[in-house]
Amino acid sequence: MFDTVKELNDKYTELEKELCIPGVIANKEKYRELLRSMSELEEIVSIYREYLKVKREQEETLELIEMEEDEEAVNLAQEELEELKMKENELEEQLNDLLSYKDPNDDKNIIMEIRAGTGGEEACLFAADLFRMYSRFAENRKWKVEIINTNRTGLGGLKEIVFEIKGKKVYSILKYESGVHRVQRVPSTEASGRIHTSTATVAVLPEAEDVDDVKINPVDLKIDTYRSSGAGGQHVNKTDSAVRITHLPTGLVVACQDQRSQHQNRDKAMRVLKAHLLDIMIKEQQSDIDEKRRGQVGSGERCEKIRTYNFPQGRITDHRINLTLHNLEAILDGDLEDFVEAFNKYDKEQRLKAIA
Repeated sequence: MFDTVKELNDKYTELEKELCIPGVIANKEKYRELLRSMSELEEIVSIYREYLKVKREQEETLELIEMEEDEEAVNLAQEELEELKMKENELEEQLNDLLSYKDPNDDKNIIMEIRAGTGGEEACLFAADLFRMYSRFAENRKWKVEIINTNRTGLGGLKEIVFEIKGKKVYSILKYESGVHRVQRVPSTEASGRIHTSTATVAVLPEAEDVDDVKINPVDLKIDTYRSSGAGGQHVNKTDSAVRITHLPTGLVVACQDQRSQHQNRDKAMRVLKAHLLDIMIKEQQSDIDEKRRGQVGSGERCEKIRTYNFPQGRITDHRINLTLHNLEAILDGDLEDFVEAFNKYDKEQRLKAIA
């Protein structure tokens, strides 16, 4: 961190010198540009210079303690040294906070979508395994999981499932789960014991919680109702309670059939649609720097293979950060903490590099 801050301090010093050049002062546009650049660095540089001052005062106080013979003076100097160390820690925390980019969506709840990819029924079973993994992880963190829409198979698999997770900082913790998850294992239906490779896609969308997050013109929507085909008893098969909404400008289509009434299904489908539209807005607003940073940890697009679950070897590998763990069963049972911690650390390192 301090190498990065030192570079920023050196840059600020160069800008200060450039600002004093007569030709630059005469050039109003250049002058404003320099002031703007200095303003962006001013707070972090000010704290860093205060930090350096505190470090120098610590060195001077240590020298005084070593040289001083008077016991009372030594005690006073030691008290002063303790205060300086506390000040050092405070300034260090401030620098750390300033260097840590905060995604404005980090505190949001999420809409998560899991869809079976290549691999037929085995891919559907893997999608069900992933849903169970995220559900257990959410349960461990005291988060609430609510299913919005499902499409199940006869063998207990999932062609697709859309669900909501509510809790503290859900998006910040699970946003890097977006992408293609690949499984290598012997399917229960495989008589010869041959290993198959199947995939499932995961999408993590920050929920549009506020009215101002996403505004939808009613004329842009096509809403269809139909009879539910999933679980839910006789009721779902006798009424047109399922809802499918098409957003005409983008072509996005969302559906919900797992709720008891058409009104409830429509409300859930609208929330999913808003989450998708918010996701599109976020991607459009990404800056060039942020796009480069995200590219280093993987774009998170659904077409990208991000993780492999290898059952014969009992390991999971995340290809974006080259992390391999050998606790496959525990992870599929919801123990994702190692991945969460690794991505927090890696993401922070990349942010510091981007600032530098």
